[in-house]
Amino acid sequence: MWNPLSWVMEVAAIMAIALANGGGRPPDWQDFVGIIALLLLNSTISYIEESNAGSSAKALMANLAPKTKVLRDGRWSEQDASILVPGDIISIKLGDIVPADARLLLEGDPLKIDQSALTGESLPVTKNPGDSVYSGSTCKQGEIEAVVIATGVHTFFGKAAHLVDSTNQVGHFQKGAITKRMTAIEEMAGMDVLCSDKTGTLTLNKLSVDRNLIEVFAVGVAKDEVLLFAAMASRVENQDAIDAAMVGMLADPKEARAGILEMHFLPFNPVDKRTALTYQDVADGTWHRVSKGAPEQILELCNCRDDVKNKAHAIIDKYAERGLRSLAVARQEVPEKSKDSSGGAWEFVGLLPLLDPPRHDSAETIKQALNLGVNVKMITGDQLAIAKETGRRLGMGTNMYPSSALLGQSVHESIVSLPVDELIEKADGFAGVFPEHKYEIVKKLQQMKHICGMTGDGVNDAPALKKADIGIAVADATDAARSASDIVLTEPGLSVIISAVLTSRAIFQRMKNYTLGFMLIALIWK
Repeated sequence: MWNPLSWVMEVAAIMAIALANGGGRPPDWQDFVGIIALLLLNSTISYIEESNAGSSAKALMANLAPKTKVLRDGRWSEQDASILVPGDIISIKLGDIVPADARLLLEGDPLKIDQSALTGESLPVTKNPGDSVYSGSTCKQGEIEAVVIATGVHTFFGKAAHLVDSTNQVGHFQKGAITKRMTAIEEMAGMDVLCSDKTGTLTLNKLSVDRNLIEVFAVGVAKDEVLLFAAMASRVENQDAIDAAMVGMLADPKEARAGILEMHFLPFNPVDKRTALTYQDVADGTWHRVSKGAPEQILELCNCRDDVKNKAHAIIDKYAERGLRSLAVARQEVPEKSKDSSGGAWEFVGLLPLLDPPRHDSAETIKQALNLGVNVKMITGDQLAIAKETGRRLGMGTNMYPSSALLGQSVHESIVSLPVDELIEKADGFAGVFPEHKYEIVKKLQQMKHICGMTGDGVNDAPALKKADIGIAVADATDAARSASDIVLTEPGLSVIISAVLTSRAIFQRMKNYTLGFMLIALIWK
């Protein structure tokens, strides 16, 4: 038995026979035999449990094996990274962990790669077409195709791992979770705050558009055209929920690329919060660009007049009151006919309402968490009104604030005088947050002596997942989120977390009962 508690018991057993009780009495053989018997019994039970669980843990880990998009037989498909061989063409995008050493192809955007785990560099490194990227590093920005040049032990990471020749212990739950750090189970028993991302965690992340509520701002543009522009600025193969929803609303998904030639696609990233497609019209050869994204970013991009901004904000608030997200669409001419040119003035085309319904079990899960003494806080990048509406539906409260409140810039009179620490502790959640805000919220809660859990699924959740006492990556999380977490869920939603909390608390209750029982027996024995 290799854990501190067993070591203490072994030392106690040795002391029982090594030290006399005084008065000429012999060593305490009864305690020695009792402790050794308990250790043997515990070892036997642990061995049997781990043996029985081995196949289950392997199956769960197989489900979480790193995936990658690879070009085989002229078609893109998602495959296990383990099947890659030198010469394969792979796709690398935001949030992916590079599955093998590869050389970037000549066509594509520069990447921002975090290779700190390999080289010790603290900041992401820019990788241009023709440069090499290493297995195990994480893509922080950009999208490009690459050719595999080394796999397995022949990679930069594999050579280092071969020298170290070490493995990490991995535990398991039988209810759809894998533990990467065993002490996280101990900490989960005392967890009193759970910070949760909204999209994809509390909600389904399966969006749909209400056509009747589409608002058009551009002259001579129909509602269906606004939807078409949004679909054009999408890529289904990126497996993004919004992109899939936009293209899925078309009668035929092929309409999104009908009559045009794609010249360049700008993928979504957490900073710009938009996508863009530069294309050539086959009919007349003119170049155009369409973009969709967060309304604030698109409105700023278009440099709209104040009256247009006020109208847009009023519509966004109307959507938010109904629990709808807003997606803005813009377009521009590209007279220079170059993908790198800034193009003409952007025109604000319209707004689309998106609905992301809560998971069927989220409300019940939050209720159970509150009954267990775990306070659930929503931390989302969505707008404040949407966060409040989602919180109301889930029964987790509507006492939520914008991220500006974390910087002491809140316009709410009721909280102006509150210290940031107290505000974070009392709030039900925060909206419009960036990755650094999530990190700071978790950090502040820890400074106030809370045992803080964090759930998430995206790249923007990774810093907070790493910082939290218990980082929990939900099902279908990005590779970056999984790597930063302590526990990886294999089933959707948060209900598995409740099972984990109950399991960890049951373990500690058994330990408490055992200790009290042993002390009682010892007193009776004496």
